[in-house]
Amino acid sequence: MTKHFHRELEKIKKMILSLGALVEERVRMARTAIEEKDAVTAEKIIRNDFEIDEMEVEVEEECLKVLALHQPVAVDLRFLIAVIKINNDLERIGDQAVNIAQRITTIAKQDFENFVFDYSVMMEKAQVMLKMSLDALVNLDVDLALKVCMLDDDVDEKKNQAYDRIKQAMKTDPAHIGYYINLLLISRHVERLADHSTNIAEEVIYMIEGDIVRHGNLE
Repeated sequence: MTKHFHRELEKIKKMILSLGALVEERVRMARTAIEEKDAVTAEKIIRNDFEIDEMEVEVEEECLKVLALHQPVAVDLRFLIAVIKINNDLERIGDQAVNIAQRITTIAKQDFENFVFDYSVMMEKAQVMLKMSLDALVNLDVDLALKVCMLDDDVDEKKNQAYDRIKQAMKTDPAHIGYYINLLLISRHVERLADHSTNIAEEVIYMIEGDIVRHGNLE
């Protein structure tokens, strides 16, 4: 392969890492919005979502251009396929941050403090999973990617705990059902955020080893 081709691959790697950094920042903002019920930060996430969408399109177009012009094989082909999928998952994580922000803007308008669910542990785990998956991508670290996959069950467990507590609150206080529904949706969005981070880790494993490990196939 030519030097030009490898420069193109390096450019794509820098682009996907820049997108990853932007998405990480939006997730950090979403965590702040949840913990502080911060409608201003939530509105900022919603307002600036176009930045992630535009970068996602640019990365995909660059990957498709390289595929068409150079017809790569083996590890280079796996790299491009993985980046296209990771690119999509990062955009979806950005969407989950927006979804969380939308729930917070609704909750913040309601003068109701009788029930507060602490999302800090769940959100921290999801945030760590995203960072670890991107670190695995940067360092081509299979072991780190595998650790991300193992953490997904922890977030699922926290989501189930949230569901149980919030549904019980719904039964005892049906007058505030809308408030509780928004809390349930936040749980779901955080869980999906973690799922997409797991997807990224799985694609890193595919990129490095050529093994498809989706659907719990980690043997």
